[in-house]
Amino acid sequence: MTSPFQPSRRSALAGRTILQIIPELQTGGAERTTIDIAAALTEAGARALVASQGGRLVSELQAKGGWWIPFPAKTKNPLAMMSNIGLLADLMQKEGVDIIHARSRAPAWVAYGAARRMNRAFVTTYHGAYSGKSSLKIFYNSVMARGDAVIANSSFTGHRIARLHPFAAGKIHVIPRGTDFHIFTPSAVDPKRVQKLRQDWGVAPDERIVLLAARLTEWKGQKILINAAKVLKGKGFDDVRYILAGDAQGRDGYVKELESEIARLNLTGIVKLVGHCSDMPAAFKAATAVTVTSTEPEAFGRSAVEAQAMGTPVIVTDLGAVPETVLAPPDVEESARTGWRVPPADAPALAQALEHVLGMGANARERLSQQAQVHVGRSFSLERMCQDTLDVYANLLGGSD
Repeated sequence: MTSPFQPSRRSALAGRTILQIIPELQTGGAERTTIDIAAALTEAGARALVASQGGRLVSELQAKGGWWIPFPAKTKNPLAMMSNIGLLADLMQKEGVDIIHARSRAPAWVAYGAARRMNRAFVTTYHGAYSGKSSLKIFYNSVMARGDAVIANSSFTGHRIARLHPFAAGKIHVIPRGTDFHIFTPSAVDPKRVQKLRQDWGVAPDERIVLLAARLTEWKGQKILINAAKVLKGKGFDDVRYILAGDAQGRDGYVKELESEIARLNLTGIVKLVGHCSDMPAAFKAATAVTVTSTEPEAFGRSAVEAQAMGTPVIVTDLGAVPETVLAPPDVEESARTGWRVPPADAPALAQALEHVLGMGANARERLSQQAQVHVGRSFSLERMCQDTLDVYANLLGGSD
């Protein structure tokens, strides 16, 4: 990454130690952002520490200059969390931590206690649209609004924080999730990577792909796409394969439900569960269309941004923060469209939008792709996210521009 940082920001951060804490460094938006910010901190001359229980991204963190510290950050046991406050405070003292940044609720309570004990700045990022109607659950969630600075990853999330936790007013910073457009760009993906994915997924060269990339859980809406696939099959779209890419994360019962639904609708071999995909740029490039079918509000729309960056048409649920990432009528003229928004849990509407995308000609697709790439490049770059986040740190350390 080229250095985008102003001299005053560098002087505020150089030699400082920022500790991020997250349950695990597995796949996901919060985890990916942790790595990106660690790399940006290193570039700015700071020490970037990450406390977690490990995960597949540890090696990448270390390769980008960050330091991984094994810590039982995943636990939600109240007694263990109380004990962890002391452990974390000792760690902060030993490592000379200036700011601690929490990215998940359970470790945030630990970080909050340790930060107050050590009189250090405490930052939080709202990565999710945390649910909960009981007073106890709202209190548990409130730790993510107790930071000296509270980062919201979308305007939707920012408004939600302000409504649920009014005491956070004046501390909320809306910083959308950033995408590395050096990676998510069509020219960066070797065709052999796309070919390998298609082979791994059992998709023939003359078959088109509709992709849903999300962990396998009910509210991500895999069943909505399955039912839309049934509608499209009935309309003669026999050359389309529907790929459900994502970790089950132990939800074996839900996987069996999906398999049963696929079999019941006679879609075996047409809808495919392919597990985790480690090459998302190639996956988005392989797809004719990408869907985001969530039935509950998303705090951001990472898949929608990345797919648009790859020039692939997107269809998203008009719910939560995802619509912020996709330009569509009535918010813009038809000529400025970058994707489609459909009502949540509406398989016929999804099928109708997919039918339109699958029927697009080359000129229309190219025009849409160019508009989408310009849109996300302007609003959701990795550089912008890193600059804005490091500005938050600098301000807390007394080094604002």
